[in-house]
Formats: sequence, structure tokens, C-alpha cells
Amino acid sequence: MHENIPINERLRTIRAELKKRHLDGFIIPHTDEYQGEYVPPSAQRLAWATGFTGSAGLAIVSRQQSAIFVDGRYILAVHKQVDQSLYQAYHSKECAPEKWIRQQPPTKLGYDPWLQTPNDLATLQSACDKVGSQLISCETNPIDTVWTNRPAILMTAVFPHPIAYAGETSLIKRHNIAKKLADKDIEAAIITAPESIAWLLNIRGSDVPHAPLPLCVAILYQTSALTLFLDSCQYNAELQVHLGNTVTILPPNQLETVCESLKASHKNILLDPKRTAIWFFNHLKATQIIKAADPCLIPKACKNAVEIAGSHIAHHHDGIALIRFLHWMETAKTTEIGAADQLTQFRSDNKALQDISFETISAVGSHAAMIHYQVTPDSNQEITPHNLYLVDSGGQYLEGTTDVTRTIAIGTPTSEQKQRFTLVLKGHIQLASCRFPKGTTGTQLDVLARQALWQAGLDFEHGTGHGVGSYLSVHEGPQNISPHLNNIALKAGMILSNEPGYYKENAYGIRIENLMTVLEAQEIEGGEQAMLCFETLTRVPIDLTLIEPTLLNRQEKAWLNRYHQKVFKEMSPLLTPKLQSWLENATRPI
Repeated sequence: MHENIPINERLRTIRAELKKRHLDGFIIPHTDEYQGEYVPPSAQRLAWATGFTGSAGLAIVSRQQSAIFVDGRYILAVHKQVDQSLYQAYHSKECAPEKWIRQQPPTKLGYDPWLQTPNDLATLQSACDKVGSQLISCETNPIDTVWTNRPAILMTAVFPHPIAYAGETSLIKRHNIAKKLADKDIEAAIITAPESIAWLLNIRGSDVPHAPLPLCVAILYQTSALTLFLDSCQYNAELQVHLGNTVTILPPNQLETVCESLKASHKNILLDPKRTAIWFFNHLKATQIIKAADPCLIPKACKNAVEIAGSHIAHHHDGIALIRFLHWMETAKTTEIGAADQLTQFRSDNKALQDISFETISAVGSHAAMIHYQVTPDSNQEITPHNLYLVDSGGQYLEGTTDVTRTIAIGTPTSEQKQRFTLVLKGHIQLASCRFPKGTTGTQLDVLARQALWQAGLDFEHGTGHGVGSYLSVHEGPQNISPHLNNIALKAGMILSNEPGYYKENAYGIRIENLMTVLEAQEIEGGEQAMLCFETLTRVPIDLTLIEPTLLNRQEKAWLNRYHQKVFKEMSPLLTPKLQSWLENATRPI
């Protein structure tokens, strides 16, 4: 993906370009024009400039000194990937970009208005104001100017997502959302999140690695009509018929003209300040802009009955592959890459697989202590006895998207490893089995997954759960389960991950991840309030050899046994006799 030019030489060319532009520095976020987590090769500017390949981070290149900021998932990885003599690495919890800016002398900092949202920029602007620095919008991105052999911008075909999987027509979705816009006197909503557009129009694409997304912009009007910006090479007559005569397709180069027309003809236009590039805000009058959340977020997150049924099917597809893999791992002599490749092959044996849902995290021993470790040919290790092996992976199926993590013992685990694994499992079970009233947020539930670890003086540096799309992005908002404040209430139909963990630096890592959906809970006799609960979707056994049974109470053992009974009952008929026998042992009661 990146040419063989040393990072120090790339940094030199960036600084030379900044000098030409009379800038002291430039902000490089890990985003594209659509503010997505997973970006196409042409938008991986942060990786090109620094060598850091994680899915979240930000760098500031300065003509004197430069810095890179990552969260707890990537703090170990950034120290391994990035030359600290070129970029000082910071944990964003301890030193966020705005804090770093306040510690620098007054500077002129450039930014790309396509890569920053108003919310992002407001925080940076406040920091600049405190020290007399300036934030300057760049008409063109200086990285793009000096990035030789930059990959071409993808323009792949966009295709319909059948109603058999979507469960609801695009026309009905647009009508429902347009009515809500009209009720608030909003004349149009500019939608820039590709997953929202894909959901709203029942379309999919392949512009982003491992996520079936078309990178595009749409404008939804309160009449239910919609303008979609696509290049002519991206669609055909079939797609036009699918979209219907109330959807107008225009080329992307007309976006600025249409925005100017909107400014002249519409009073109230909705823009999401968290997900929409500030470029759009700059092209509309401030008095016209209604700052509000993307109107597709909650409807997309609350899966309909067809999507929930599809997710069950997807997890059966995935369960077969993972069971084959776990059985294979018991006798395999392989490496981290070899294991990841074999798991992908097991998934690919099922013709229902469209793609993996993200690059497989295949990590043994100390590598598993890096939360989002990505194996490379240089880091690839053999999976040897007396280690823990962690594999975090998923699949994209027309029926749904999966994400599952299992930690397994290679050989006999130590008593400490069993204790830590069981504490993680206790947190997993507490979250999976809880009931909660309507209106509860993921922030309120996060403590359940951490309580057992906290009692032992332990914790983990990532969220407990993220939303998951329906044959869309494996990371979906706005719902999550995390200690960070999120006021989005969990609602029936939402799908989230349940993935507490524990990571001992330079030793081992543990994570247990299932996906689960939010359901209306059965009424309790004498209860006075409607409650919600979780139903686990994943159908993959949890390694019994890593469990210390004396640390589980009666209710926790009962949950684990019920879960394993479901795994065996549903998956066994789909397996060969040899795998059936293995699964029976892997799901035996404790």
C-alpha cells in the first residue's frame, strides 16, 4: 500500500510542503471524507505519514516536533510501529491533542475541512485560542500533495441489498424518516455516513475493506425524495430501477452546486456535527443549519425481525467455521498468520461468506496483550505450548455481520491465567444475563462487566461493547457499552458485542466476545416496569480448560451450561460426526 520511502523522508517532505504554505503544522486524523473508522487505501494518510496502522488515532506534524495520539487499545502498538524520534506517542487519556497544543508556542496549524467535524474542530479551536495559535483551513491536503504513488480513489459498483435480507423497503424507510423531519420543520438532511445511506437505500458497495459500504453522500428531503451522489461508473440500470423514480443520482462534482442551491432555496437543513465534515457547514448559512444526529442512526441500529432472524443464520454460518477452527487448533502446529489464514479458509468454505468483517486479530502470548494487535510477516510467531492464544474475527454474510473473540489455552494454563480468565468470564456472564429498565444506557451497564476484575484490582482499557450492523460495518453506533458517557438508551433490536478482557503487558491477553441482541424481557410477576434483556447470538464454545469453577457462583455456572447447551443443540446437526463428538466434550456441563 505504501511506497518504500522511509518515514523520516516522508516527514521531511510534509514539513517542506508546510513551509511553502506558511504553516507551522498540520493535523492528520485517521478518517476519510465520510468520517469512517475503516478507510480506503487512498485515505490512509495517518498510516502513510507515521507508519501507524491502527483504526483510530491522530497526528500533528510540526516543523519543530511532531506527535501522535492514540487510545488505550493502541498504546502498545504505536510504540512498536512509530519511530519515537520522529513522533512522540501519547495516550490520549493522559495527553489529548488539545492539551499538547496548549503546551506549544503560538503556531499556525492547518487542517483539511473534509477530515474534521465541527465537534472535532471546536475542541482544537478552544485549545488554540488559549495560546494564541491559529487553525487554518487548507483548500487541498498537503499530505496528498507529497504522497507519491498514492492509491487511486476507489469507485466500485453499488448494488441492491434485497428485501429478503433488509426486511423493509427503502421507500418505507425514507417515508418514516422524512415524516420525522417534517414534524420538526426540517426541509432536508445531508447524510454523509456511508452506512446510513446503505441502510436507507438498501444498497451495498465495496469501497471500504471488509465493510460492504459505498462511499457517497445523500440529501434526503422532507418529501421522501432523495439525491444520491455517485459517479456514473458506480451504477447501472438495475440499481436505478431498485432506487425508484424518487431518487435522483448526480455525479459527485455537482455536490458543491447542489449545496449552493440548497442554501438559496431551503430554510432548515439538518447536519450531524459529530459525523459530517465541516466543509458542508462552511457551504451553508449558519442560520439554516440544524445541528442534530444523523436521522438514520437509531432506526438503523434497531434491527427489524427479518434482520434479527438473519443474524441468527449468520451466527450459525460463523459457528461452523469457528468450531472447525477450535478443533483444528488442538493439534495444529502453526503460526499467528497460519492460524488466521486457516480460519479465513474455514469461513470461505461456506459459500454464504461475502468477506471477513475485519482483519483477523491472531495473537499468541505477549502479542495478545496488545488489544488490537495486527500480525505482520515480521512479527509472526509460532503458536507454542504454555501460552494463551487470542483470536478476534468475524464474517460478512448477506444475512448479517459477525464478530467473535475466543481465548484458548495452548497446553496447560497457569493458575493465574485461569483466575484472570474466569474473572473476565464472570463479567461477561453478568452483562449477558442482566435485566434492565427501558431508558438504560450502555454506560450504566458497563460496570457489570468490570466488577469481578475490579474486586481483584484489575481492569481493561477498552469499551465493553459496540454496536454491530446488519451486513454493514462491524462497528456501529450510536449505542455502545462503555465507561465513557453515552446518553443513547438501549432499545429492542439493537445488536451489541459483549467483550470484557484482561491484558498483562509482555505476557498474555484474554478477551471473551459474543454478540447479543436487546429483547423485551418477559414480565416478572409483581414487577411494575417493562424491562429489557440480552439474547446471546454467538454459537461458539468457551474454553473450559481456562475456567476455575470454584470462582463461579451457581447462577454463573447455570448460565454457562445453558449457553453451551444451546451451542450444542443448534450447531451439532450442522457438523460431521467427528466434530459433533468434539463439540459435545467442549460444551460439557461444569
